[in-house]
Amino acid sequence: MTSLAIAQSTPTAAAIADIVSRHFAFGAIRESEFLRRSFNQVYGLRFADGRRAVARLSSERPRGEPNIAYEAAFLRHLRQHGIPVSSCLPAADGTDSITVSLPEGERVLTLFEYLDGDETGEVPEDIHAFGQGLAALHDAATSFTGPPSRYALDLGYLIDQPVMRILEAPTMTEDLRPQFRDIAARLRSRIEAMQGLTRIVCHGDAHGGNNFITPDASGRRVSSFFDFEECGPGYLAYELAVYPWSLHPRSPEGQLSEKALARWKQFLEAYQGARPVAAQDLQAVPAFMAARQFWLMGEYAGRVPTWGSQAMPTSWLRRQAKMLAAWETMELPC
Repeated sequence: MTSLAIAQSTPTAAAIADIVSRHFAFGAIRESEFLRRSFNQVYGLRFADGRRAVARLSSERPRGEPNIAYEAAFLRHLRQHGIPVSSCLPAADGTDSITVSLPEGERVLTLFEYLDGDETGEVPEDIHAFGQGLAALHDAATSFTGPPSRYALDLGYLIDQPVMRILEAPTMTEDLRPQFRDIAARLRSRIEAMQGLTRIVCHGDAHGGNNFITPDASGRRVSSFFDFEECGPGYLAYELAVYPWSLHPRSPEGQLSEKALARWKQFLEAYQGARPVAAQDLQAVPAFMAARQFWLMGEYAGRVPTWGSQAMPTSWLRRQAKMLAAWETMELPC
């Protein structure tokens, strides 16, 4: 029999349920479901007593090992300070995660609390809850002291490392390579010239879909946050840029619509109502929207072994180059 190298396998929901039942002391599992495959593989579980949980099987990341110790400690800190988050559920031995052996090697499995609710969407009250909730999260994060993070959301992480992976992509061409290199260099220099940018502990992926909105006991809309895999020390301007970046059309000619601009303004007003933002941080948001796009492209390039080269075809790379060039002069009302 020929032995084949495996880039990434996909365990069934039943297999994940079996592992969780053996390594986490929450009793029998009655239902299991494979929810999605994105940067990781995510599974939904329902225990015999009715409790629900979400299992995340970490995939190989181009950045390296999962940042579990930091993520779990940060979630505990936020919970202790009254921030509604999906915390890690400890394994039976008290650890924050377990290691699973798969054909491609060992991968980390982490169990999280299940959250109810809907994504932020377009309702002004929900956008307000999202902005206000993120501000409260950042306030609580100011007293977080550790453990050390494996990663910092700095310019090396957001621009330099992704560009290296993008330039090595099998679909990259000789004419596109200097375009990406030059755009990235100009973006880095532009951000480096910005003085006094605020540093915080970032959620890292607060685009409005990694939080759920629910009413509290008084009927007030409240935002609960999850998916902190990208958390780490970084720039406030980057954290704020992730939401308008998610609203921006991904095309060279694309511009934020009036509806999208209204959502950005509602979010920012809610955030600033709870936590003021310095002028230099607001002015830096458009530049960090471009940094976010470089980060995303770098993630795609790093997943070519599991997603295939056509996850980022040459035609897509050409559109990205034109779009990022157009974004160099983008402005965002504050």
